[in-house]
Amino acid sequence: MQPTPPNVRQEPTVLVEHGHTRIDPYYWLNQRENPEVLAYLAAENAYLRAQMAHTDGLRETLFQEIVSRIPQNDQSVPYLERGYLYFSRYETGLEYPVYLRKKDAPDAPEETLLNVNEHAAGKAYYQIGERSISPDNRILAFGEDTLGRRVYTLRFRDLASGQFLEDSLPETTGLAVWAQDGRHIFYTAKDPQTLRGHKVMRHVLGTPVEEDVTVFHESDETFDAQVYLSKSRKFIIILSSQTICQEFRVLEADRPEGEFRVFHPRERGLEYHIFHHGDCFYIRTNLGARNFRLMVTPEGDTEKNNWREVVPHREDVLLEDVEVFRDFLVLSERQRGITQLQVLELGKASHYIAFPEAVYLACTSVNLDFGSEVLRLSYQSLTTPVSTFDYHLRTREMQLLKQEAVLGGFDPGHYASERLYVPSRDGVQIPVSIVYRKGFAKDGSGPLLLYGYGSYGLSMDPYFSISRLSLLDRGFAFAIAHVRGGEELGRAWYEDGKLFKKRNTFYDFIDCAEFLVAHGYTTPAHLYGMGGSAGGLLMGAVVNLRPDLWNGIVAAVPFVDVITTMLDESIPLTTFEFDEWGNPKDKSFYDYMLSYSPYDNVARKDYPAMLVTTGLHDSQVQYWEPAKWVAKLRELKTDSNPLYLYTNMDTGHSGASGRFERYREIALEYSFLLDREAAAP
Repeated sequence: MQPTPPNVRQEPTVLVEHGHTRIDPYYWLNQRENPEVLAYLAAENAYLRAQMAHTDGLRETLFQEIVSRIPQNDQSVPYLERGYLYFSRYETGLEYPVYLRKKDAPDAPEETLLNVNEHAAGKAYYQIGERSISPDNRILAFGEDTLGRRVYTLRFRDLASGQFLEDSLPETTGLAVWAQDGRHIFYTAKDPQTLRGHKVMRHVLGTPVEEDVTVFHESDETFDAQVYLSKSRKFIIILSSQTICQEFRVLEADRPEGEFRVFHPRERGLEYHIFHHGDCFYIRTNLGARNFRLMVTPEGDTEKNNWREVVPHREDVLLEDVEVFRDFLVLSERQRGITQLQVLELGKASHYIAFPEAVYLACTSVNLDFGSEVLRLSYQSLTTPVSTFDYHLRTREMQLLKQEAVLGGFDPGHYASERLYVPSRDGVQIPVSIVYRKGFAKDGSGPLLLYGYGSYGLSMDPYFSISRLSLLDRGFAFAIAHVRGGEELGRAWYEDGKLFKKRNTFYDFIDCAEFLVAHGYTTPAHLYGMGGSAGGLLMGAVVNLRPDLWNGIVAAVPFVDVITTMLDESIPLTTFEFDEWGNPKDKSFYDYMLSYSPYDNVARKDYPAMLVTTGLHDSQVQYWEPAKWVAKLRELKTDSNPLYLYTNMDTGHSGASGRFERYREIALEYSFLLDREAAAP
């Protein structure tokens, strides 16, 4: 007997805003602790298992194939911090890393800082936050999350005795910032409801958490707060940020009980980031510079009227980040969608680091030594595994330290990549990065998976993926549509894909798909789309706009109930994302968001086959958005194509926490795609 989809009860909820009424029959699914909700999610999981039981062998084969490419024993490249080399190691059969260090001496013994496997034992989910070492190198501070909602408890371990201190700081962002005395610790507390970083606290080791002092309270609910230490270690820095505005506060790290001073007061539309250097601060800012420029100001005179220009604004180059050294600055830039690293030797000429491929991703890595003349960087491409280099800033020598091992006979020469430029319907050129195994025929017969994101100014770079090889080796091409909403082509690219221009993101993705079909890369019978989170919103929008274009869609943790979520300021992330999506309490934004919100635009028509995934404890996109979306699609769609909802009942936005376990969900996604392709005409 053929399994039938779960029957979810309707309980119409009337939602009224600006005189407009929406009826939401599945609103009640937001009751996370309701046994009926949990039973429904479990029923959807059971339905998926039954319907895809014929792919169980394929899914296990994919999983084993992927993990077989990954060395069981693997060690990171050590980095130097205050006389110690820090590194991590994975060991055979274990899911989590062991964090270690040794003194910077040839025969120094290893010290185990933290064996995460021991702490994760017996837990369905376990994630370590950022780790920090006290100035005297004796105490390790780290955050741990056992639910997947990115809320961490800070813990402390005495590295000499191996014992854990009694100090335990709950509901934090997971980073402890040490003052120079090694007794005072600063951390960011999260609001338990909205999960917004709202308070910066000061804790003294050995004292009760109830005695912790609030040194800064971010009362504006559209801002998120965090605290960190400058690379120079001279300043403890508080950052308050929203989409288009930042404000910094600084305090000398040797004066932990002093008062933070405002670097420059917040101004709506003014973005800036600060980097301490010697007796000054460098500032990356959009002040009179949409693509950002670099400025400098004296350490004691930090308001913007004291800022002077170091690197001017460039219309064709986006300045993304700055790495400071005593004698050098390294600028991370982006031009025509490609990352570049420019080295400025202070007081002398500059140069760009040369890389061997035309399309790649290069970025700075761990560079904690302010006085170093060596830049640690990471490099990869669609066909080149992640590679760690030391670049000698003065001699320009590039030294390969490690390339990610890919077992099983991987040969990059078996694969080819391209960068295409697709004309959009309004005349802009959309970059598309594509990779396939050599021999891929561009006659329309081959399957192609098109991936997209397009939000928050996050650029989707041409990255290497060990798991993706399982698709490429089975005849798939994989393409990334660098749609508007990211920053691949500069700040304007982002601004043209947000707020009242959000629909450009969806149209760009559709235009890229149509281009690939028109040029023989695939046909709609063999074309698949994938996106996660805000990329899941993209998937929801394009299946409403062009459901005929896809043979299958994978929407991971999709943000699909846009208006309802953005109207609810109690939901994590809502308030400080108004500058990304708009505030629907403004009728003009409400009407525009209503025009594309995937959940609100589900219609009685045919849809492609879809696999939708979520996590019960997701703090970024609440599980009920994809659950409601699937329920509404089941109610209205007129086709017989598969529609599956998978809920990981133990995790959040990022899925499983183990090193290998996360590939089980990727194997599920790939088996869905390959099953659809096997049935394609």
